[in-house]
Amino acid sequence: MENRGGVQISPPIVEEVGARRRNTSGREREQSCGDRWLCMRRRSSQRPPRTIEKRRSRVSAKRGQWRRVGGCGGAAPSPWRRRGDKGVAVRSMLIPLSTKEEEEEMKKTIVGNIVMKPSPSPSSSSILSPSLLLALILSAVVIYSSGFCYISRLYDHHPPIPLAVHFKMKTRERLPFAIGEGDGNCDMFGGRWVRDYDQPPYEESDCPYIGGQLTCLGHGRPDKDYRYWRWQPNACSLPSFNATLMLEELRGKRMIFVGDSLFRGQFTSLVCLLHRVIPPHAQSMETIHSLTIFTAKDYNATIEFYWMPFLVESNADDPKMHKVDHRIIRNAPIGRHGQYWKGADIILFNTYIWRGSLEDEAKETVKVSMEDGYRVALKMLIRWINENIDPNKTRLFFVGLSATHQRSSKWGGAPKGNCYNETAMIEDGRYMGVERSLFPIIEEELSKSAVPITFLNISEVTSRRKDAHTSIYKAYRRPLTPTQRANPIPYADCIHWCLPGVQDVWNHLFFAKLFFP
Repeated sequence: MENRGGVQISPPIVEEVGARRRNTSGREREQSCGDRWLCMRRRSSQRPPRTIEKRRSRVSAKRGQWRRVGGCGGAAPSPWRRRGDKGVAVRSMLIPLSTKEEEEEMKKTIVGNIVMKPSPSPSSSSILSPSLLLALILSAVVIYSSGFCYISRLYDHHPPIPLAVHFKMKTRERLPFAIGEGDGNCDMFGGRWVRDYDQPPYEESDCPYIGGQLTCLGHGRPDKDYRYWRWQPNACSLPSFNATLMLEELRGKRMIFVGDSLFRGQFTSLVCLLHRVIPPHAQSMETIHSLTIFTAKDYNATIEFYWMPFLVESNADDPKMHKVDHRIIRNAPIGRHGQYWKGADIILFNTYIWRGSLEDEAKETVKVSMEDGYRVALKMLIRWINENIDPNKTRLFFVGLSATHQRSSKWGGAPKGNCYNETAMIEDGRYMGVERSLFPIIEEELSKSAVPITFLNISEVTSRRKDAHTSIYKAYRRPLTPTQRANPIPYADCIHWCLPGVQDVWNHLFFAKLFFP
């Protein structure tokens, strides 16, 4: 077990933590071994093939020495044996050598962990010595337990690679930041909410970064039941959210959320989940126009939020003056904004509320449907991604459609109600609360990206949670008048979510997909 930032991590996890940092060429792996250079590797269908550690394994002509024969693939090789003991190490089994001639004969007959009888020659005896017979028997056991291996040529000028470096050698198929593999048969976005009184993971009053738009209890919400739930996928379980592990993996890295005010809630949720394990003096938050930056100083890591509600240029790009009567998006390259995202190690995108017009290159404005405007935005985003993102360095995520609950009649409630005064979930699983027509557009446009994009489908996660919106328990630019409070339904916010709450689960899903894709 290795201790990383207070988290006990087993060697397989340590092995996969560094997977993105080093690769070897397929040409080198395909070359066969010479008589002198011995190695072997396991073929596994359950995970990507691993590169082979380069070793220099000299067979000493001196009596009384040990030599090392490597293990398969990524398996930890047997330790180097000390001089003065007698034998050959095949994985963890030791085979004694009696003479220099027998040692030379063993060199010719052991290939990886496979021990074969040498071809007879006119000068060789037809009867094996006891030590070679023992080697045959023991190595047969190794073959049975280790699987088949193949041979690769190793070069004399390469010294043995330390074990810690060996753990980092992987193939390029593994995504950046992946430290394990999730259950490929499990849809973690399909599931149910289950009661859990160990929630919430933090208190509203303990996180100084929650803005007034999300502090429901602080603005007089009388009930707390909406906080005591967790998401349970149907066919599997989510890995536990580990703040220390995430910070360790973000050491020296930069993560950025790009989107609207709803997405700012997820950014704030993640900051609250992480800030608990950081000393107060080692964290800070600052806002520079459209960019808000949370810094974990001891980790040299930043988590950022960039205000861009439509992911393309629009007349709502000013983070303080975005309340406009008629929203207009521009069909133009997004490089002016994208320059602030370029170079980030993890980027999450989101855009949602789509109503307005499109301004073309000739500055002519035409009204467009929600679907057409959404498609234009995704096309421009994918074009920027293909031109600016290195898939070997950066992980990309697109967060899907969050349910709204603005008309209670759609889920069988009051004819003129909404989320106001709702304290229980929707029981009818047919309600979605999102624009279903956008799903095929998301699938079609994201598939055109040359860089892998992980889609976080939060629609079902949010569809039943009419009880968890901020409603009227939030800060308004202009506080509600007594008359408005007497009839609060038209003023209830049924889009944004209270924190702590539903958006903590979004980050739990993000954690699982980031580290266990």
